[in-house]
Amino acid sequence: MSARALSGLAAIVLALSVQSAAAQTRKPTAQEVAAIRNCAAKYQDDVDEGERQCVFNLVATPCTNTREGSSNLGTADCYRVEWVIWDNLLNENFKALMGTLDSQQNAKLRAMQQAWIAYRDTTCNFYMDKIQGSMAIPMGAACATRETARRAMLLQAFSQM
Repeated sequence: MSARALSGLAAIVLALSVQSAAAQTRKPTAQEVAAIRNCAAKYQDDVDEGERQCVFNLVATPCTNTREGSSNLGTADCYRVEWVIWDNLLNENFKALMGTLDSQQNAKLRAMQQAWIAYRDTTCNFYMDKIQGSMAIPMGAACATRETARRAMLLQAFSQM
């Protein structure tokens, strides 16, 4: 990803991480990473079914059912843990897809990705604008996770074409 894309990504993470200094998002476990990667691979030919089966069901929702994940900030952290996995997969899929394209297609892919980042950021940050309360934190984090997962799976599907 370009420096501009990474800075946009950093902006959304910063916006979604309005929380106390004591709250820290943990890193995903190897089992969580494997579960999402395996699910995404299983549904690589069906993005819609992949979204239904893979997003939230394997990491975020089980996490929110724990004591730590039951608060608004805990729930947001659960979504962020899953988001990290999808974001890494998105970046891998982006690089893999770039390796299959000519220079003109790569330029169009970069432009498409930059437009998507703007869409994701605007959409997910709107939860803060609209709700203006503590529920906006987990809702925005869920949005970023869902949109990143969708995009990761779409880029993977493009690589299969």
